[in-house]
Amino acid sequence: MLDRVTPRPPYLTEGPRVGLRPFRYEDADEFTARARESEDLHRPWLFPPATSAAYTAYARALIEDPARCGYLVCERDGGGIAGFVNINNIVRASFQCGALGYGAFAHAAGRGLMSEALALVLHHAFGPLGLHRLEANVQPGNASSLALVRRAGFRKEGYSPAMLHVDGAWRDHERWAITAEMPLPPVGGPGR
Repeated sequence: MLDRVTPRPPYLTEGPRVGLRPFRYEDADEFTARARESEDLHRPWLFPPATSAAYTAYARALIEDPARCGYLVCERDGGGIAGFVNINNIVRASFQCGALGYGAFAHAAGRGLMSEALALVLHHAFGPLGLHRLEANVQPGNASSLALVRRAGFRKEGYSPAMLHVDGAWRDHERWAITAEMPLPPVGGPGR
């Protein structure tokens, strides 16, 4: 009898090292294990779901809410989940804008995978999704996240005191944005 291998879900878009695919409920075990392994990396900036129940609610919102798109960043070599990029609060009509949320998992951090993934998301957002603008709100002390948006070509547009409630307090954020007219990073370009 032949071993049956569960096929990997198809990617929406892919680069040399990563592919993007939608969140699925079946990814709960891998995603939550990676989130728990990555707590030291994420805190105090990010709190991805670390339990099956929390993941189910999180994925449901990304799957069912038309104002959100969620993408798992998967390594093409093996298909493992390396991180995620979400487009939240999508407003259509004359705005055509969304707000980014993202995170790498510890085993993938510092390898340039998120730079490639963000480039893929930008090309997808300004192409098939038809968006005009993406925003990223980053806490000033989050050097890795600030470096990521800078590499991707975002411009700093401002500073908002007490903008978002994170880790039990209202936190200041720098506001970064990119529009469809701005140069986009090449997919698979310089990784770090």
